Parts: sequence; C-alpha cells; structure tokens
Amino acid sequence: MYVLYYAPGAASLVVHWLMIELGATHELKLVDTAAGEHKRPEYLALNPNGVIPTLLIDGEPAFEAAALLLDLADAHPQAGLAPMPGMRDRQRLHQWMFNLANMVQPLFRQWWYPHEPAGAEHADDVRRHVPARIEAQWDRIDAHLAARGPYLLGDNPTIADFYLTMLMRWSRNMPRPATEWPHLAELAQRMKARPSFATLYEREGLTEWA
Repeated sequence: MYVLYYAPGAASLVVHWLMIELGATHELKLVDTAAGEHKRPEYLALNPNGVIPTLLIDGEPAFEAAALLLDLADAHPQAGLAPMPGMRDRQRLHQWMFNLANMVQPLFRQWWYPHEPAGAEHADDVRRHVPARIEAQWDRIDAHLAARGPYLLGDNPTIADFYLTMLMRWSRNMPRPATEWPHLAELAQRMKARPSFATLYEREGLTEWA
C-alpha cells in the first residue's frame, strides 16, 4: 500500500502519474504548501528536507522523486518501464534519471526561488541567467531524441520519459517552453496521450498544459 503526500503540479506529480499508470493501489494526502504545511514538524518527521513528495511504502517514508520512480518501476516489472538490473539499458536509465534530477530539475528551483542560491540581493541576476541554462538542456536532450529517440532510451518509454515530461510541463510559462523544440514536443504529445495522464489531471484538478 502506498500513501503519497502531494501538492498539485509539484514534483509529486510524476510519482502520482506513475502509480496511476502502474495501477498501484495508493492513497493521496494533500499538503498545502501555500500554508507551509510541508515545513511543519509532523511533515518534517517524514521528510526532513521539507519538500514534496513523500511516499509511504508499507508505512515507511521515502522521498526524492527520481528514486521513487525507480522503486515503483522495480516493484512493478510487468509494466516494462525500467530495464532490469544488469542490462546495458539499465545504466542508460540511471544516467538519464540522475541527469534530469541533477542538471535539469535544480534549474527550475533557481527560477522559482532565485534568492536561495545567491541571496535576495542577487535574485534578479540569478533569474536572468536561468532560462538560457534550461534552454541549453533542451538543446541537448532534443538532439539526443533526434538521434536515438523517439524516447530517451529508444523505441519504448521508460520512467525517464515520465520524469522528463513533468519537467517540460514546468517550463510552460518560461520565455521558451520545452515544446518549442520539435522532438521534445513530439515526446510530450505522446506522453500526454496516455490515458493515465488524463486521470492524473482529473485527480489533481489541473487544466494547464493539457
């Protein structure tokens, strides 16, 4: 049994989406981030980083969205969304998951919270530089999809494509959203066409970027 602490559209989105895709039995617990519930002692006892998501797996808290996706895919191997350990493609999956988690996702936090890396007095400078850095990531990923796609690992989708789609969604209001790159746009359309995506949007009450 899974219990997901989530906020609509936050990094919990991809974990929620994957559980729907896998048909995994789960319960949702809404965390009101606007009210600061993710910084309260009862939530910090589950996730000391004070961020979303947290997933209870048989009552034990776990966090970090990329790690949760790997855990869920391995727990449901019949879905074929992660190569088995020991396969060459498993290394490629790990590479993409860590790359998205370390090189792409942190840039969005800098965009939304530019005061964090350099202080409030430098927030405007940080925000001016972030779009170009994100766009450089889209350049690189789009080129990879052109050469080795249509998905990150080739012919079939994996959890890395779910993760990438969430990050592309986050770019929707940026100066150049990810969908301005042709191969990224095609991947986004394929992923959004999955029935699980419509269910996700209905359950989280989302409408934008549908």
